[in-house]
Amino acid sequence: MADVVLGLRASLRGAKNSFLKTHSLRSANQTKTKERNPKMKNIIKSIAAVALLSVSAYAGDLVNVSGASKAAVSGYDTVAFFTEGKPVSGSPFITAEYQGATYFFATEEHKALFTAKPEKYAPQCGGFCAYGVGLGKLFPVDINTWQVRNEKLYLNLNADILKKFNADFDGNVAKANKNWPDLVKKDGK
Repeated sequence: MADVVLGLRASLRGAKNSFLKTHSLRSANQTKTKERNPKMKNIIKSIAAVALLSVSAYAGDLVNVSGASKAAVSGYDTVAFFTEGKPVSGSPFITAEYQGATYFFATEEHKALFTAKPEKYAPQCGGFCAYGVGLGKLFPVDINTWQVRNEKLYLNLNADILKKFNADFDGNVAKANKNWPDLVKKDGK
């Protein structure tokens, strides 16, 4: 982050020097310009700080989304996996935002449960294939591979991968948990 700030400062300095070289005539308002420069520098610093903070706020986001609406879990209601024990399509009229993704819900009650504890109901591994994350890869998922274990929602690529994942569930979860932070750093927004 410090490199970015130093780079911005160098760019601003270079732009200022270039401007002064190409505009050799100085106006009579030169003293006013000098007075405004500190203000302009503070404005530019503030804008740069806000931009850097905005980027870092989203740096931890990595969610498997689909479409322009950035629908998580292909629009299925994640709370329903816990309460109904099956995939239930969510409504595009009942949504909540979490980690840069839009979650759809079948009912307002499900939305309320999710917004109260999104970390409980959001799928593990950002909704990517849990077995793939254990391998250090981001794979899409088949909703039919869903399972809630240890009060967490896991999804996988397909039925064969689900079998491999479940063959050593605890070991594969540990691998996925170990690899997830690096994948977020590498591929996160």
